[in-house]
Amino acid sequence: MKIGAHVSAAGGLSKAIDRAEIIGAESIQLFASSPRGWSFKEISDSEINLFREKIKVTNISPVFLHGIYLVNVGGKPELLHKSIGSLVTHMDAADKIGASGVIFHGGSHKGVGFEGVIDQCVKALKEVLDNTSPNVWLVIENSAGMGSHIGASFQEIGRLIKAIDNERMKVCIDTEHAFAAGYNLADPVAIDQVMEEFDREIGLAKLVAVHANDAKVGFGSGVDRHENIGEGHIGVKGFETIMAYPAYRDIPFILEVPGFDGKGPDKINVDLLKSIRKKTWK
Repeated sequence: MKIGAHVSAAGGLSKAIDRAEIIGAESIQLFASSPRGWSFKEISDSEINLFREKIKVTNISPVFLHGIYLVNVGGKPELLHKSIGSLVTHMDAADKIGASGVIFHGGSHKGVGFEGVIDQCVKALKEVLDNTSPNVWLVIENSAGMGSHIGASFQEIGRLIKAIDNERMKVCIDTEHAFAAGYNLADPVAIDQVMEEFDREIGLAKLVAVHANDAKVGFGSGVDRHENIGEGHIGVKGFETIMAYPAYRDIPFILEVPGFDGKGPDKINVDLLKSIRKKTWK
């Protein structure tokens, strides 16, 4: 498995590759625009070429873009329209820079229940896929279960995947979100049941990325709070359990942790996961 990290693209997308090299990341995720705004500045051809060249030289892969936090495919018409547009824009950007796909949060059903929005979600995501490059994946991330968030359960994600029925629709497991939602990936016994459920409801072939985050809050809390590796409730032992599970062997583990210096994923976290990988896959 590749050990990667979410890295800043401040100053130009290609800067993300430089930052990845400094911390030893083998795979990366980045924002192509501010995650808290709808505006999107087109990436220049020169920046695209530079990014692609650096990727080729460093062999950092896979690359994922992360969608903005405002996306909500369960939202009301105006928000839904903007969400579809944002996902299409990011999918187009991913295709231009040679990224594998766009990882996104489904959003919230705002209290009407998953049943009340599933048809809308399916239609919206089909529209995104129908209007973007066949070379790029659309990757839904599981949620922590906080409030009315869509996709906290594998069953919900599986129903979306099956209804969309498109090979390019993939899944990213966030370890903290799964732990908070009641999936104990950190337990050597429970992980078998968890992954059997994932395979039954979604299919292991759909899994293309892991967001590797320790949990600041306890098991089943429903709260989305990331912690550095070994500093949270999953712990080093928990990550040894997760990374040893056969289904994860070829899946990139991408850090989204606060960092030991508070500045985001850092070399210490990357090295911790690499040491676990070395111990796990001798």
